[in-house]
Amino acid sequence: MCVAEQAVGRQSIQFQNPVSIISGASIVGKKEGEGPLGEAFDMVGEDPMFGTNSWEEAESTLQKETAGLAIAKAGLQKWQIRMIYAGDLLAQSVASSFGIADYQIPVYGLYGACSTMGEALSLGAMAVAGGYAQYVLSITSSHFGSAEKEFRFPLSYGNQRPLSATWTVTGSGACVLGRSGGQAQIAGLTTGKIVDYGLKDSMNMGACMAPAACDTIYQNFMDFNRLPEDYDQIVTGDLGKIGQNILWDLLLEKGYDIRKCHTDCGLEIYDGEKQDTHAGGSGCGCAASVFVSYVLPKIRSGEWKRVLFVPTGALLSKVTFNEGKSVPGIAHGVIVEQKEEGGQS
Repeated sequence: MCVAEQAVGRQSIQFQNPVSIISGASIVGKKEGEGPLGEAFDMVGEDPMFGTNSWEEAESTLQKETAGLAIAKAGLQKWQIRMIYAGDLLAQSVASSFGIADYQIPVYGLYGACSTMGEALSLGAMAVAGGYAQYVLSITSSHFGSAEKEFRFPLSYGNQRPLSATWTVTGSGACVLGRSGGQAQIAGLTTGKIVDYGLKDSMNMGACMAPAACDTIYQNFMDFNRLPEDYDQIVTGDLGKIGQNILWDLLLEKGYDIRKCHTDCGLEIYDGEKQDTHAGGSGCGCAASVFVSYVLPKIRSGEWKRVLFVPTGALLSKVTFNEGKSVPGIAHGVIVEQKEEGGQS
């Protein structure tokens, strides 16, 4: 089957030979370690600076260590990784560029805001499926301190956060993809479009991203001729409480009820009541770390056999926000299935 014949519908790909997720690794901060998934992460850093002198350096260190851990868990050496697909929230993706520079592996720097892990997994899977690489690494990160400094207010300012705001996850998640191995595989993709409902509230990113999540999930149903019950779980990225309810309503308008099979990474990573995280979690590291520590183990164990993983992103910057522009959203769908044969995890 040629590559063109793997295209499905308007926006999707169905791999003739699914791409293996050989390993996954996650490292998070102290607050994330105190949440419901605390014991599931590979490492929890007690020092928010991760031994560095700035928030940006801390995030780079976080990503560097996660990448190394994922490669080691795959039983590989760094020279065996053909390409890295990496991204973060900071301007010019500096957390990634400084974090993985020492690996001296060819890199594609990505930006899809909080949807970047979906983008990294999608492009990595296409590279492996197309025969361009035997092994690739897909990785993203975020840090509460660096994100607040970049997009909102320095932490020392002590600003009040509205209840619609999400808490940026300090964390990183990475996956090594390959032609074989592991107990989970990427069977298909639905690439998202930019969706803009004209919302301008940067403190309510769940509302800004929900329309994009709806668009991608709906298109996935159309392209693969599936219903919500064809997935054991649909897992979005960073919608939080407000975004989740909007997503449900938008899909109900299209005739699809996902309420029984939907969860959101931003709701799984924190205990909103005990940890005062308001609407939930967000950041590139949110979907990535929850995918590795929560979603993948359920697929490996057989509890979930097919999952639609849909990280979501709010495409804003300091420039566009200060110019009064709206906050568009994007979401990338990745179909992850349990493999019948065993393998290295």
